[in-house]
Amino acid sequence: MVRVRIEDVAEAAGVSIKTVSRVLNDEPNVSEATRDRVREAVERLNYKPHPSARVLAGRRSYLIAMLYDNPSSNYLMEVELGVLDACQAQHYNMMLAPLVYDAKDIVAKVESLVVQSRLDGVVLTPPITDDAALLARLDELDIPWSSISPMESNRRIGVVVDERSAVAEMIAHLVSLGHRRIAHIKGHAAHGASAWRLAGYRDGLKQTGLKHDPALVLQGEFSYDSGFEAANRLLDLPEPPTAIFAANDDMAAGAICAICERGLSVPKDVSVCGFDDTPIAHQIYPSLTTVRQPTREMGRLAAVELLKAIRDRDDGGMVTVPYALQLRRSTGPAPKR
Repeated sequence: MVRVRIEDVAEAAGVSIKTVSRVLNDEPNVSEATRDRVREAVERLNYKPHPSARVLAGRRSYLIAMLYDNPSSNYLMEVELGVLDACQAQHYNMMLAPLVYDAKDIVAKVESLVVQSRLDGVVLTPPITDDAALLARLDELDIPWSSISPMESNRRIGVVVDERSAVAEMIAHLVSLGHRRIAHIKGHAAHGASAWRLAGYRDGLKQTGLKHDPALVLQGEFSYDSGFEAANRLLDLPEPPTAIFAANDDMAAGAICAICERGLSVPKDVSVCGFDDTPIAHQIYPSLTTVRQPTREMGRLAAVELLKAIRDRDDGGMVTVPYALQLRRSTGPAPKR
């Protein structure tokens, strides 16, 4: 089969090769009518840009990396799919770069990755998104970066959700069900999300007139096992909670397992809720009440804003996406004790 060339697309659309290149790279200064004509020709001829030719023409690698170190595979998979959606839509390639967020050589490793792979930019996921030394080095290297759920709200490019308000709303829901002993399993201490969700938990207690009890707040790691362990410790308290809010769905699933292993029922004896609405929220029984942040869409938007900044350093911004409470079977009226 004869490969369709960019020259063929230009001839079919009645434009120059440069104009075709501008449309394929989503560059400015091309009218919508011309864009439509070029896109129609690309689709009709089934033209596939050759990656190496694009790199030579535009001095770009057309490659971005998603940097991550997160124990929640459900969360990471959703973010990864979103980043991939944006890359495929704009003819970019994506690579995954697993890191250890607190390793002494993380900055050197990322710098080596950027240089060797000739990355056009990076998407940063928590907790890497808040590594000040890494962010400073990326700026020195003039590499655009996009943050997902950063702890600092003044990041220029990325995507956030109002996690604090979401959690406060979830606590208010539990209180409306009659719960007064509401525990919280915190996320990993290095994650910005952990701080926002803890603040939301405290806000929710204050807004509903409940006192904060430090004994009801335990450290987790955003992993299933840490949720299981923390829930067992909470259930061993002289006066255990009637509801547990875990800072993510994986820990909430671990908490449900711990409760059921003791012969207790969810939600009859203890209600459990989480955050993220990852696939595990639907896969476990009972189905999990949680806060839905559109994780896949957040990954997509983070990549979209990054690609804008790659094309024009003055472009790209911080996008706020909505959340929604997903009320399912893992929460119910507080038991009478």
